[in-house]
Amino acid sequence: MDFKSSDTITGPRAEDHLPQTATAAVKIVIVGGFGVGKTTMVGSVSEIRPLTTEETMTQAGIGVDDNYGSDSKTATTVAMDFGRISITEQLVLYLFGTPGQERFWFLWNGLFEGALGAVVLIDTRRLEVSFDVIGRLEERGVPFVVAVNDFPDGPRYPMEDLRAALDLSDEIPMVKCDARRRASSRDVLMTLMRFLHSIAMASAPART
Repeated sequence: MDFKSSDTITGPRAEDHLPQTATAAVKIVIVGGFGVGKTTMVGSVSEIRPLTTEETMTQAGIGVDDNYGSDSKTATTVAMDFGRISITEQLVLYLFGTPGQERFWFLWNGLFEGALGAVVLIDTRRLEVSFDVIGRLEERGVPFVVAVNDFPDGPRYPMEDLRAALDLSDEIPMVKCDARRRASSRDVLMTLMRFLHSIAMASAPART
């Protein structure tokens, strides 16, 4: 996805400093296969200038990285993306975007540490890439929501068909999004926060 066309903050802002009213910070990880829009999502929604670790793609990746549907992509994340968004005056989310190529997935373990939840970005042109991504989250017990990123040339499927294809249980939220748009990306994060809240409420001991 074209990062330059997203609603990205490109200059320094006063909001780069953590709000004095912030009392809680939560780590959220944005995961997905190569070229699904993770860097774009972090950049579009972050209230600070996002930190990226993108490097120019080289001939070394030919035959190794699956860039189907991302032929125009010239750079790729090799470590992580980082951004921040204030959900309320008190609650701040720290966003960590993972590298998409499988050869960099060994870095995911460190990024998962301390994460309260995750967003799985889906590209309907390469749905099979998502199976291993979801499997890794399930193995680690990280709660997640699924966001289907809207690529103009991507096939459209009913959400219930995508849920069945991904073998997702009914309780896992699944939404459509446009990772280039701040409001859409923020809605995805709010969906995750509501899901995490419901999990916390369900596991809380009943009051007598």
